[in-house]
Amino acid sequence: QVQLVESGGGLVQPGGSLRLSCVASEGTFAMGWFRQGPGKEREFVAAIRWSTGNTEYADSVKGRFTISGDNAKKTLYLQMNNLNPEDTAVYRCAAKVRLFKNYDYWGQGTQVTVSS
Repeated sequence: QVQLVESGGGLVQPGGSLRLSCVASEGTFAMGWFRQGPGKEREFVAAIRWSTGNTEYADSVKGRFTISGDNAKKTLYLQMNNLNPEDTAVYRCAAKVRLFKNYDYWGQGTQVTVSS
């Protein structure tokens, strides 16, 4: 039902910044960002609950990444600062339509590569 399209990935040097965007086709209850690096399992990055604005971050990105969005425009952002090579991964946005539900809708992913 919900289609998600990410953009904003690219190649940056260590210490650089990127801003990812994700546009949803329908309204959602909450949205989040996940990533999967080469040879690694998918991991949670950050999430936001639209009704309250409450945000949550993985310990590995706290203080460096900021999740935000415009619910009226159904658009989600992830501002990534002080990037390091360990942040290299395919980043995917996801959405849930109810509180006690999994992230059932996923974007196709956008590549982020951090390298000298």
